[in-house]
Amino acid sequence: MDNNKNIKYINKDFTDFKSTLIEYAKSYFPTAYNDFSSASPGTMFIEMAAYVGDVLSFYVDNQLQETFLEYAKQKENLYSLAYMLGYKPKVTSAATVDLDIYQIVPSKGSTTNKTPDYDYTLIISEGMQVNSSINRNTPFIVPEKINFAISSSLDPTDVSIYSFDGIGDPLFYLLKKTTKALSGEIKTKTFSYGNAEKFTTSIIEDTNIIEIIDIRDSDGNIWYEVPYLAQDTIMDDTLNISYNDPNFALEAGNVPYILKLKKIPRRFATRVKSNNSLELQFGSGINQNADESIIPNSNITGIGLLDSLSKINTAFDPTNFTTTETYGLAPSNTTLTVRYLVGGGAQSNIPSNQLNSITSFTSGFSGGTVDNTLGNQVLQSLQVNNPRQATGGGDGDTIEQIRLNSLSQFPSQMRAVTQQDYLSLALSMPGKFGQVSKAYIANDTLTFRTQTEDNPGSRDALTTSLYILGYNQNKQLITPPDSLKQNLKTYLSQYKMLTDSINIKEAYIVNIGVDFDIILRPNYSGRDVILECLQLLKDYFDIDKWEINQPIILSELYTLLDTVSGVQTVKTITINNLSGEELGYSKYSYDINAATLNNVIYPSLDPSIFEVKYPDNDIQGRVVTF
Repeated sequence: MDNNKNIKYINKDFTDFKSTLIEYAKSYFPTAYNDFSSASPGTMFIEMAAYVGDVLSFYVDNQLQETFLEYAKQKENLYSLAYMLGYKPKVTSAATVDLDIYQIVPSKGSTTNKTPDYDYTLIISEGMQVNSSINRNTPFIVPEKINFAISSSLDPTDVSIYSFDGIGDPLFYLLKKTTKALSGEIKTKTFSYGNAEKFTTSIIEDTNIIEIIDIRDSDGNIWYEVPYLAQDTIMDDTLNISYNDPNFALEAGNVPYILKLKKIPRRFATRVKSNNSLELQFGSGINQNADESIIPNSNITGIGLLDSLSKINTAFDPTNFTTTETYGLAPSNTTLTVRYLVGGGAQSNIPSNQLNSITSFTSGFSGGTVDNTLGNQVLQSLQVNNPRQATGGGDGDTIEQIRLNSLSQFPSQMRAVTQQDYLSLALSMPGKFGQVSKAYIANDTLTFRTQTEDNPGSRDALTTSLYILGYNQNKQLITPPDSLKQNLKTYLSQYKMLTDSINIKEAYIVNIGVDFDIILRPNYSGRDVILECLQLLKDYFDIDKWEINQPIILSELYTLLDTVSGVQTVKTITINNLSGEELGYSKYSYDINAATLNNVIYPSLDPSIFEVKYPDNDIQGRVVTF
């Protein structure tokens, strides 16, 4: 797509306007004025009119161009067009990581029957903040509550002996929990409102906003975020206990939460502005009554209707009575407290064993009253660590990503029908769930392997395979972690057709190096020419420009280097496979020579991607003679 195209609606410039005005004067005023020399006063006025026409023509053309999503260049217009088509641009993506949390508890019981004293187990509230011991600019939060006193198949607590007393009996036990942590920092902002105003808006002047955590008013009411204000229900997860649902409580081990529809009169929608600030918009309901209090009772449908007896066989849709035109309540005479999460970015993909500094947390003991000395010792023992690196962090959408994701969002109509729909949804998954950096989709029979959990060797013609990859903190490709694949699976389930079967797999990474030899023109510095060639190749192999299953066309490389001033001839360009995890590369080897045909290096049958992982070291060039 040629996004640099300039649309010409009037298609006239200064010269066209001037010649048209001169021809007009000659045709309609042949005797009144006939001096069209460059020094005449008449020509001056004609040129001034042509200048005004040229300027107006430019602005008309520009305004028309900005109404086309394919060719719009101004970020503010692109954002507006994206929202009109149902796509919400991302300004940042949060990294996620598995976080191990440790605490010690004293032992209790007789010498022959020592057990952990679970009265000293901690219950840590949501929002514990941790940080890297090396880079303090990448804070993480733990969004879930941590309860060391509970152990289940879904939330196990590992118990081991931490220390022994003088006679060899356990003195302290070590407890470990594993939970998810999300890169970001919680911030708070308040907004005060007087009399209710329809569709009132408030703006959070901040950058890199990942999401709104919650909004509460001064009366304690919760305001819920919806994709658009006309949506008056949300999916609400309630704890699966007998109090909420006695029928399902026995299945709480497998189904910890029950999903229900909840009607919400207090709701808001968000919109990212072109300066990366976030706008909150509320509904138009300006009375104090919630929607559900004024919705008529469907049990008395027909009472009092004119000629209702003749409508006795008419079918009434019961959902008609859950629809109003208020689009939710507007805040009135209250103060809203907004908690939101900021952060993310590629720099938040921190390496393993670096998240070991606890910034803040709120906790209590499950046993209530405990010994103060032991209690302080337990609190001071609290430690965290990330055994694996954080993944999923990435920068916000580029202009081109906004354009392409918006174009693909509208035809899908919130449903994944074609393979391209699934591809678009995977790449546009909300940043707080991790970032899919590269994606490729194909029928299961078109690839060599399937990686299905039930039978790794089978292939199903009715199954679609979605291959994905992620980024690390250095924006290098990595195989996606299980958490990212699980989040993607859950996200796609909202849009998946009932009969579709999708396998989420990891694509292969083929790391390569580039060696080239050039012959210099006379009177050129070999060092300067080599540096320019190296920079061109680095730009060419920039990972943002490469997709899964994209081949390497060697002729393009030769042509690219030929454009460098001082290069007389590109003698050879060699692509080498670099592999070995001990060297920092992918563990997969690839036969470059066997995959080369007619100066094109093709990827494998299984979806793979070529990556120059360390461009400063893996791209080498030299000057040679004939």
